[in-house]
Amino acid sequence: MNLSTRQMRAFLHVARIGNFTRAAEQAHITQAGLSILVREMEKQLGCRLFDRTTRVVSLTPEGRRLLPVVERLVTDLDDVAAELGAAGDASRRTLRIAATPLVSSHLLPQVFTTFRAAHPQVSLRLFDADLRDVEAMVTAGDADMGLGFFFKAAVGLERTPVGRFQLMRVAPCEDGEAPPPIGTAPWSALRAAELVGLPPGNPIQKVIDQHLAAIGRADAQRPAFNFFGTLISMIEAGFGTAVMPTFALAACRRHRVRTDVLVKPKVGLDFYRIAKRGAHETEAIQAFVATLEKALPALSR
Repeated sequence: MNLSTRQMRAFLHVARIGNFTRAAEQAHITQAGLSILVREMEKQLGCRLFDRTTRVVSLTPEGRRLLPVVERLVTDLDDVAAELGAAGDASRRTLRIAATPLVSSHLLPQVFTTFRAAHPQVSLRLFDADLRDVEAMVTAGDADMGLGFFFKAAVGLERTPVGRFQLMRVAPCEDGEAPPPIGTAPWSALRAAELVGLPPGNPIQKVIDQHLAAIGRADAQRPAFNFFGTLISMIEAGFGTAVMPTFALAACRRHRVRTDVLVKPKVGLDFYRIAKRGAHETEAIQAFVATLEKALPALSR
């Protein structure tokens, strides 16, 4: 036996109305089509479900026994379908983004403002977390995308570059000096600087240390701080100079520090979004990524 939902719905229409013609009209099919569905159902069940006369169609004892079962099945199916449809609509209208703290606090607010103005129907949810937690949330399906400097994709995740930032020097301003516009400086200018940075195991710091080693300044024992926000505040307080990507410019402008893009060589780092491998990319995700890619160049200078 392999009853279809079309057969069961045809059975319900006839059982409730007691007339094939009117039941067919309600079901939006032809009377012949409705009759075929009922006959197929009777054939599969091996019994008659209706007694038919020229004036009346009534349920047989077998049909009366089947009716509450079919009603329950179809009702449950309709309820679940409605719930799933509502959940799907809500999912398409909600975008969950996980990002590291500095990205969340200084880079994304402007992007969110621009996106919400163009897509007011989409609800944005932001989760600020460290890089490993961002990956974990995307892997678990708790976030639709993650943003950050992911130097390699974790198992089960796909990464796509959405922007590129240069490495820059961030140094304290002289007493009474106003922060100048962003300038340029060679890596060699760091030879005599008192350096602070991120922990040596941080992926960004590993790239920075490769270039510091070229000028003889690689030092795993230098003072280190876990977050860019803390690092920038310590620089402002005069505790040293650091190298970081230009994505931190917005945060630097809130402090009395000077910023210079490092040249000779000029070093760029790709900024990525990560997503669960095979996950459906909604229109909301596509629109947000387009907004982000358009905004990032302006935020890195």
